[in-house]
Amino acid sequence: MESEPTAIVFCREVLPAVSRTFALNIPVLPRPLDTAVTVAYLLCRIADTLEDEAHGPTSAALLAELARLSTLPEGWEADARRFTEEAARVLRAQAPEAEVRLVEGTPRVLEALAVHAAPVREHVAACVAVMAEGMGRMGDKGRASAGGLGLASLEETLEYCYYVAGTVGEMLTRLFQWYSPTIAQRAAVLEPRAVAFGNALQLTNILKDVREDLERGSCWLPRTLLAEHGLTPEVLLEPGNRHEAMKAYNKLVAVAHRELRKAFEYVMALPREEEGIRLFCLWPLFLAVMTLRKLHGNEAVLERQPVKVSRRTVKWVVGSTRLLVARDAMLKLMFATLTAPLPT
Repeated sequence: MESEPTAIVFCREVLPAVSRTFALNIPVLPRPLDTAVTVAYLLCRIADTLEDEAHGPTSAALLAELARLSTLPEGWEADARRFTEEAARVLRAQAPEAEVRLVEGTPRVLEALAVHAAPVREHVAACVAVMAEGMGRMGDKGRASAGGLGLASLEETLEYCYYVAGTVGEMLTRLFQWYSPTIAQRAAVLEPRAVAFGNALQLTNILKDVREDLERGSCWLPRTLLAEHGLTPEVLLEPGNRHEAMKAYNKLVAVAHRELRKAFEYVMALPREEEGIRLFCLWPLFLAVMTLRKLHGNEAVLERQPVKVSRRTVKWVVGSTRLLVARDAMLKLMFATLTAPLPT
């Protein structure tokens, strides 16, 4: 068997340290789609790290440079080394070690991108460009440094979700179409639902990480929705506000549920014979469903101990979807049953 380029090996090694979910589901993708998605995800994760760990104008400049480097312009190798040196200087001291290693490995991730086919490189670069521009423009809006926590409205929260995750849904759809002519024939059904697939997962993460984000000085919840319940992000965690906080919180659970329904339609539009691609999408989708079930009406989401699904639940989702991956009626029944308790 032909050995992989060292840059691809680096990408495979660093992936589990920065994302347990993608380390779980990328290996079920067929080759060369698996390495294309690995490289694409890591570039997006580098952007995410810059947004989270390098606040201020430096973050926007680094994001713009990452977008430029993703097009692999002439001389990108030397520019990428300068990029990593600058990023290393401005990342917070508390930045997770694995994410720092990834940012420092940006030249190797770009090298891995360079070995892929031209359409892959173009789709990935287009995604990183939109994501970086959006993060650079919206990144400080949800932080205290911008003059107040939270985003202005639900529309702005969903716009933020689009830039950090909906763009990934669009890119994955283009990569799937590049790989599979059968999927390309279903573009009219898939493309309108691609953004919802990413938004659903991101909104679920926002809801799961509300307290952690607030303690880091960030909030991606809409201020208008909180205001309907007499709340602001600054007082959301106060014990005396739990009743109203959960009313507002459950409205956002309903929005995430709505997006998950569109995401499920997306997966059902994928051809049954593409089992690896279906599983790649089904696992995070059903894990998001199970997470929302744990979050709905659960005041513990505002406490210090994070609320997350158990390893047993992960194993159950993986096992049951493997069995049902090509059985649409059973998947629809499973989805309907698991989402039944969620607000609409």
